[in-house]
Amino acid sequence: MALSVIQKRSGPDWPLGWISVANNGTPVGIMSRVDANNNNSPGASPSPSNAGSEYTTTVRSIWFQGFKPGTNNNGMVPNTGYVYVLVPGNGSGNRTDSGAMVGVIAPGGGSLILPASLGATETRFSPYGYKLDSDVDGEGALVTLIGPEGQ
Repeated sequence: MALSVIQKRSGPDWPLGWISVANNGTPVGIMSRVDANNNNSPGASPSPSNAGSEYTTTVRSIWFQGFKPGTNNNGMVPNTGYVYVLVPGNGSGNRTDSGAMVGVIAPGGGSLILPASLGATETRFSPYGYKLDSDVDGEGALVTLIGPEGQ
């Protein structure tokens, strides 16, 4: 499946596209396709190479959809295994670490939105801390940031 060039949008959504977990048990950061070295993550040391980056550091919500590219560039198909949304801490930080799980997407194309509802204060948070793991190699999720910084 051909993947679009990922760039920050001026609208209320920013599709990161499909985030694949190549090897189950090895989580992948959801920002890995736009900032593989986490240069713009909170706490990163500013340097000339990442000054003025277009990449957001805060969002209002993140939408995860449990699909993967179909064969022969034929649209998206549901995952066959579970996909785990993680915020790794002191444990293993993968699909076996229930202390790192903030959500589980069931096989068959489920979805997860974080936070589940926006309160009156519309708290903003960084997408850099979130990772995906899966039960099946090569599965993952479509990820969309909602309300990127400046929106």
